[in-house]
Amino acid sequence: MRTRFGARGKTYTPPAITDPMRLHDYAPRPAHLKWLLDSDPAIRWQVMRDLTGEAPNAIAAERSRVATEGWGSQLLALQSPAGNWGGPKDDRGLLITLYTLVVLKDLGLDPASKQARKMIERVDKRLVFKPLNHRPFLHGETEPCINGRILAIGSYFKKPNDALANQLLGEQLEDGGWNCEAPPFLSPKRPPSRRSSFHTTICVLEGLLEYERAGRKSVAVTKARKRAENYLLERRMFRSLRTGEVIDKRWLRISFPTFWHYDLLRGLDYLRNAGIKPDSRASDAIETVIERRHQNGRWPLNLRHPEHIPLEMETGVGSASRWNTLRALRVLRWYNNSTW
Repeated sequence: MRTRFGARGKTYTPPAITDPMRLHDYAPRPAHLKWLLDSDPAIRWQVMRDLTGEAPNAIAAERSRVATEGWGSQLLALQSPAGNWGGPKDDRGLLITLYTLVVLKDLGLDPASKQARKMIERVDKRLVFKPLNHRPFLHGETEPCINGRILAIGSYFKKPNDALANQLLGEQLEDGGWNCEAPPFLSPKRPPSRRSSFHTTICVLEGLLEYERAGRKSVAVTKARKRAENYLLERRMFRSLRTGEVIDKRWLRISFPTFWHYDLLRGLDYLRNAGIKPDSRASDAIETVIERRHQNGRWPLNLRHPEHIPLEMETGVGSASRWNTLRALRVLRWYNNSTW
């Protein structure tokens, strides 16, 4: 199916990637896999699960090392006894804590490990939003972009928060997504918006997915997720619904960590993680991911965001990124819907 968009009197026809051999050309080669596996345990266990199909016990053994070696261990060691990362327990410090917790989840830190349990107990018992009458951190605050990630963190590391999930469901906009600039989340610097934001929507989608996986699957949550997924797909993951033009060219530049920022690989990796059947409306985004690959078969770090966590993993913009290569390869595998 080739959908056409009118853009300033012109016709845009997105590419159709229907030939399995086209995607098969981007299957990981032994040299790519060796390079990915010669890395941190957080990379290795996900390569074993998503690309090489190792036995479950081998994958679990490698995953267990995230808590004691490499990036995961380093981040855990940087948590203060007060439960936070990044300095004072003010709004800025809590944001760094939020970013760090999301990265620990992305690393695949096993929530059942003693290190993860100690970490999340500190957060649960000691961190609060002071301006919100000392509301516990894992109960969320006011903006859906933050609450989506807190819902994901709580669901993954401790327990799903039903009140927070219901709050997010009630804040979904008519077009299917969410926006921190929509009423009542108004910024004095910007007019209120009735349109959804890709940034906020992907944060909430990831939170609702973790909430469902924690045993809270329901008709209402699934319906909300499907509406938001359709919001992304209707816009081909990065294009204006009205004109077909790229909404923000920064979304074509792949980053990790993503923090609150949307990019097309983050959107595609969400669809893969959610088990969504490959959709032709994602073909344009898939083609863009393919174009981002360097001649050596690796994907670079295209962009570093101004936000930070207290650990640098991959820092060289333009240099080969194991995170981006891993995520791109597993997205292409998902879209190809084959076993390579």
